[in-house]
Amino acid sequence: MSTLQISLAVAGGLVLAGVVAHSAWTSRKSLPKRATPEAAPLMPQEPAAQEAAYDPLLDRQEPGFDTGPDSDSGLASLSSLTTLEKKPGLDALIDVIAPVVVESVVSGEAALAAMPSTRRAGSKPFAVEGLSVVTGEWETPAPGQRYSAFQAGVQLANRTGALNQIEYSEFVMKAQAFADALSGEPEFPEMLDEVARARELDQFASAHDAQLSFTLRAVSTAWSPGYVQQSAARLGFVAGSIPGRMVLPAGQSGHAPILGLAFDTQAAMADDPEQTALRELTLSLDVPQVLRAEQPFARMCEAAMALAASMDGVIIDDNGQLIRPEAMEAIHADLEQLYDTLDGRDLSAGSALGRRLFS
Repeated sequence: MSTLQISLAVAGGLVLAGVVAHSAWTSRKSLPKRATPEAAPLMPQEPAAQEAAYDPLLDRQEPGFDTGPDSDSGLASLSSLTTLEKKPGLDALIDVIAPVVVESVVSGEAALAAMPSTRRAGSKPFAVEGLSVVTGEWETPAPGQRYSAFQAGVQLANRTGALNQIEYSEFVMKAQAFADALSGEPEFPEMLDEVARARELDQFASAHDAQLSFTLRAVSTAWSPGYVQQSAARLGFVAGSIPGRMVLPAGQSGHAPILGLAFDTQAAMADDPEQTALRELTLSLDVPQVLRAEQPFARMCEAAMALAASMDGVIIDDNGQLIRPEAMEAIHADLEQLYDTLDGRDLSAGSALGRRLFS
């Protein structure tokens, strides 16, 4: 073999090696970013109470009138399994209330047996409360208790709209059936007056509802679900109740999460999630559901900027436009006015009544 042939063979080998190396480098570069090996496994789901009243865009459940388990942390959590948390009761500000007079004291067992099979009138929550002969307070009927009077109620408005005449009629039927089972006599407010009140409340709620979201988009390299989870966990987020969802828990037990973080559910459920490429995730804030004292919007901005910096992403709005700090400041100023308005109507963000109305 001549010197020329040897030189050409060597050159060809070098070119081939370069092509293979470049191909491997390109392939590796195109893989999504992964969680570091030393990262702890995905944290277990937080108690359902932390998800209560959560996100209509995602998986929030509507606050109810019943009692439920407390989910405090630390040593107190050891006793929370047997501690019942009192849920908000009927309130004339956002409920139609019909008193039910009974001839004699009624046991909790009898009251529960008389309850309707469903606790809704149309799309509105329906509830019954009894006046305890022991405490003298209104409460959800419970076994072993005795009650001297009752009241039935239905919510005037929620995010499905105002209470209408059909729903009011269903409320009357349910309350009447409950009263009849106990030989009681209900007294119902005038339907037209209550429906008009429901419309006014619904108009106020519609004009003062706020659900905000930021989208975080990858600039170059995509992310794996594990990488997103690891990055968010560093900021205090924990796994939500469905795949592809994380939440930033509230500082107080029994309250809705401060923020939600969501990415593609199918990617989170893939056989090998680390091979799945994500290019976007969404941070969300349901303003009326979160206490003002939690400073939720400020924390939303901080989380978005921290994730964008650590994950090589940009913050955009629904139209794909970059969200700059000055825009965040303008939104914050508007939210402060919204908080003041809700406070003035005794429907403060994160309060029991506020959470029920904006559900």
